[in-house]
Amino acid sequence: MIEPHLLACAPEASADDHPHEECGVFGIYLPGADAARLTFFALYALQHRGQESAGIAVSDGQNLTIYKEMGLVSQVFNETNLAPLQGHIGIGHVRYSTADSSRRVSAGPFRLESALGPIAISHNGNLVNSGELRQELFARGVGLTSKSDTETLLQVLVGSTGDTWLERIKQLMEKAMGAYCLTILTRDALYGVRDPWGFRPLSVGKLHQGWMIASETCALQTLGASEIREIQPGEIVIVDKDGMRIIQGVPAGKPNLCIFEYIYFARPDSIIDGQLIHEVRQELGRELAREHPVEADLVMGVPDSATAHAIGYALESGIPYSEGFVKNRYIGRTFIQPDDHLRKAGVALKFNTLSRVLAGKRLVVVDDSIVRGTTSKPIVDMLRAAGAAEVHLRISSAPIEHPCFMGVDMATYDELIAHRMSVEGIRQMVGADTLGFLSIDGMIKAAARPQGNFCVACFSGEYLFRQKAGGFVPKESQSGAGSS
Repeated sequence: MIEPHLLACAPEASADDHPHEECGVFGIYLPGADAARLTFFALYALQHRGQESAGIAVSDGQNLTIYKEMGLVSQVFNETNLAPLQGHIGIGHVRYSTADSSRRVSAGPFRLESALGPIAISHNGNLVNSGELRQELFARGVGLTSKSDTETLLQVLVGSTGDTWLERIKQLMEKAMGAYCLTILTRDALYGVRDPWGFRPLSVGKLHQGWMIASETCALQTLGASEIREIQPGEIVIVDKDGMRIIQGVPAGKPNLCIFEYIYFARPDSIIDGQLIHEVRQELGRELAREHPVEADLVMGVPDSATAHAIGYALESGIPYSEGFVKNRYIGRTFIQPDDHLRKAGVALKFNTLSRVLAGKRLVVVDDSIVRGTTSKPIVDMLRAAGAAEVHLRISSAPIEHPCFMGVDMATYDELIAHRMSVEGIRQMVGADTLGFLSIDGMIKAAARPQGNFCVACFSGEYLFRQKAGGFVPKESQSGAGSS
């Protein structure tokens, strides 16, 4: 088992009890274009993957400039601070902190000067051997300004011995253990890198005479990309004056795409492994209805993340679907913190019930997950106050019993309600009439990933990596990436 000190630092419990993705990354190479402006709009499309900080780095072929700050994309950037970011090559980053605290010094992208010239990097994921890598850097006299894995990756990359950035990237991939999707900006090129296990999605698409790389296809589609292709595990994408090419940086390992990309993280209009996320979520809801049927009058979802799941449940069960909540989509888009009274109101700041729709009804309430259990009871209480006759809570993922070490805030063992309580105990605590979780087999069946396996460690406790003296290695025997 991975040691407790490697658990991600969880933020204070709030009205949002979902798991949180760490970040979204983007990169663009487009001669003659304003890379910073296009990156801004791509980050807007990836805002759901991180809301704590945003940053953009660009190069004009000679100089590499950067701007980053805490806040949403729309709060960080304006015409004044975008103007100095001149260049046709760029990378961007939106962040949600897990392994490091929420502070500007940890915001991406990270930039360094090196013997090969300036370089900047954006990273989505989490390393399990960051401690080992940091100690190696310290032993060489390299200082670090943060606890961010991104800075560690950049220092390891810059400190490698290859004569070209491609050689150094390959060396980095041999050393890094865990989840990493990278966009890397040099003076005259853009690189995209995906870890050999494929924990996080990464895609490349063509735009006019250039190319873009993004965590999700929705960002590429927003900017009008064509020829969109998923970057496969262990691959490196290189874009420079000679065009785009893809090479295998290290051999692919056991496929381990995080199943929460399908359940919650990815935007509904994104495509992963050829599957539209919205359709997969409907199928998760259908499978949930097959596993946990109940007599009821209406099916409703907790907006917006469980809407597609709820529609799937309704289609399979034959129970009518209806909206039951109105969501205030702007409540989280301010730096003004609520006072104690409003903080206690919690969920009520985000949702209002449609009481005339719900009064007297037996409700199936579908949500995508329960992590700490901090919002389920207030939601059930609100529905009861609106006059619901019965509340049957259905969750389109399995109980989350274990933390994640791959860049997702899943809380600690003590905070995970499903680690501490049985399903019946959770039902009693939240006050639902019945409670049903989708099984692990049901999730995998619904997702129907044609390419292979998922990472379901937060449900099963079966982690890909095992601990050994001095670090971590994959459990399976494989050559190449991370082999020992």
